[in-house]
Amino acid sequence: MSGRSGEVARPEPIEPSAGPGGPKGASRRLAASERARLGKLLRRSVPIAQHAEWSPSADRPDPLVLLEEQAQSRIPELIPIRYGRMSVSAFSYFRGAALPMAADLASTPNSGLDVQLCGDAHMSNFGVFGSPERNLIFDLNDFDETAPGPWEWDVKRLAASLEIAGRDHGYSRKWRTQIVRASMGSYRQAMRELSKVSMMSVWYAHLNVEAILPRFSSLLDPKRTPSVWKALTKARAHDSHQAVDKLCHVEDGELRIVHDPPLVVPVEQMEGAIDSASTAEAFDAIIRSYRRTLQPDRRHLFDNYTFAHLARKVVGVGSVGTDAWIALFLAHEDGAPLFLQIKEAQASVLERFTSKSRVSNHGQRVVAGQRLMQAASDIFLGWDRSDWAGGERDYYVRQLRDWKGSVDVDGMTPAGMDVWGQMCGWTLARAHARSGDRIAIGAYLGKSEAFEDAVAAFASSYADTSETDYRALLEEVEQGRVTATYGI
Repeated sequence: MSGRSGEVARPEPIEPSAGPGGPKGASRRLAASERARLGKLLRRSVPIAQHAEWSPSADRPDPLVLLEEQAQSRIPELIPIRYGRMSVSAFSYFRGAALPMAADLASTPNSGLDVQLCGDAHMSNFGVFGSPERNLIFDLNDFDETAPGPWEWDVKRLAASLEIAGRDHGYSRKWRTQIVRASMGSYRQAMRELSKVSMMSVWYAHLNVEAILPRFSSLLDPKRTPSVWKALTKARAHDSHQAVDKLCHVEDGELRIVHDPPLVVPVEQMEGAIDSASTAEAFDAIIRSYRRTLQPDRRHLFDNYTFAHLARKVVGVGSVGTDAWIALFLAHEDGAPLFLQIKEAQASVLERFTSKSRVSNHGQRVVAGQRLMQAASDIFLGWDRSDWAGGERDYYVRQLRDWKGSVDVDGMTPAGMDVWGQMCGWTLARAHARSGDRIAIGAYLGKSEAFEDAVAAFASSYADTSETDYRALLEEVEQGRVTATYGI
């Protein structure tokens, strides 16, 4: 990306804490009354109204330089696909710009109360998946950037995503403000409610889709919220069998992953691919290592499957260019399929603005953060480190499809985005309450709607900045300084 250079300014890092929850994680050891008092005192030092503040500073890091910096550690031939996907719309750009927003959020006011952050809590990173008990649960579903940090950062990324998506769809300012305020109100009210119950109750709290919670069921009108209704009701169709129908064919009597370059490339057809015997030997070592990170009962279950085939698969928007694979396994007794995704985990975009991860393996960081924030996690969630694909990399492993479903943002009505935003707000509060000081945060947020007003104002201002950044990317593409591959 020629024509742009210069040292990237980095905000001063937050003092490393002993864990989420507050300064050095100590506030959760206080009595509930003292934690509530702390939250109110923090509101005096960092008033709610300050969360409305956003304007890019003169020394703001160039977002395109930050994106170029990320590209240096990614697979070069896939970078044009990433830029092509980010160039589709202002919202798609925003999805891929987690690092630029992390740099921006580091300069914004925060209360000093830390939680385990998702790190990329935009509206499309929430969805439906199957719990181990085979219930459909609504939850966060992307944790590549998870790390401890100020709870406000996740909240503001969610709010900005709703505002930007609303603009992309041509929603009126009134609708957009209502959607953002409703989501933030859902977060505030949920946090205050969770501050009044036991930690065990917080841990068991979740949005079960079958009984979607009385507060949301009345809003899920299939005619007014068709995209949301479809996401919630059809997730069960997304499983390994459906993945086989889409991604596999029979070749010489064996089930094989299709060759659909550049998105899906079987390992034996990759440039410079090693022979099949060496492939099987190398991947077998990876699987043995990953298997040790599973709980004993899940290891027993996994041992009922045999590895069948492997392919590289391009996924997501912001993740494009990181090393990602899909592996097909078949059950010994009946040949039933199991698809696992093996996805590279690099350092969280948050780490340079907070503190370095406490674990050396970023796959383990992702898994630990996911298990801490989700109500229930994939039974095959695990991690590994390998030099399998040219250079040592960290990976996390999960099922490719396990009743997973996310909303079609393009097909959303304003009413649909309103209810989706409220579900996201509730879920984010529950995720933060598991790791942070929910009592102090609830007291900080207070009873009034001042928080909703402030964050809605932030979201509007930040959307202006993000749209400017998006236009800058389009200009770079148009001028030929950035190569973007479209339609892939």
